[in-house]
Amino acid sequence: MHYLHTMLRVSDPEATLRFFELLGLKETRRMESERGRYTLFFLAADEDHRGEGERGRAEVELTYNWPPEDGSTPEAYTGGRNFGHLAYRVDDIYETCARLQAGGVTINRPPRDGHMAFVRSPDGISIELLQKGEHKAPAEPWASMPNTGEW
Repeated sequence: MHYLHTMLRVSDPEATLRFFELLGLKETRRMESERGRYTLFFLAADEDHRGEGERGRAEVELTYNWPPEDGSTPEAYTGGRNFGHLAYRVDDIYETCARLQAGGVTINRPPRDGHMAFVRSPDGISIELLQKGEHKAPAEPWASMPNTGEW
C-alpha cells in the first residue's frame, strides 16, 4: 500500500492556496471538471514534489466545489465536512476489498470500475482505495454491488 493524498474541501481556493504556499507546499497539478462542477488542486512539500504536472509522492488535494448553477447558496462546510478522505494506492483492489469485507468492513463504494473503492474507518473517516497501474477488468461480486451508506 502506498499513501497518496488527503483531501480537503475549500470555500476560497485562492486564499487556501496562498496559505499552503506560505506553509511551503507547491501546486503540482490542477484538474477541473465542468460536468462535476469542481476543481482539484494538488499540492506537495518540496521533498515530495516531482515537478510541475507530476503526481507528488504525498499530496494534499484541495477540492473546490463550484457554486450551484441555479444561484443558490454554496455548501458551507461545518463539523469537519471540509475533510474529505485519505487515499491509498493498492496492488490489487479486489483482494484488498475482499480482505476488508471478510474482516467485517463495509465496502461503501465498491470497485465496480476495477479502479476505485471507498470504505470508512470505525470513526467514520472515509478512505479511498485506488488500483495501482491499469484498471482491473470489472469482476463480480464488485461489478454489480450497489453503494452502501455514505463515503
